[in-house]
Amino acid sequence: MLQLRPNCENCDTDLPPDADARICTFECTFCASCAGGELNSQCPNCGGNLERRPIRPPEKLAKYPASTERVLRKR
Repeated sequence: MLQLRPNCENCDTDLPPDADARICTFECTFCASCAGGELNSQCPNCGGNLERRPIRPPEKLAKYPASTERVLRKR
């Protein structure tokens, strides 16, 4: 199950579960602005492509909440 991380790993912007976020296959998470801008849709951690993060339906979110652990990439 996806962690639905709470922030962009690049700029630390808050990303609620229904945010327009991008992820790679390792669940590295970025806001759409960073992903489409300076990252050029490529994960800076693994080199993989960044795709739109799915939105978990509200009834499932209650049972399976998003992660609260903030992650920032090392520069």
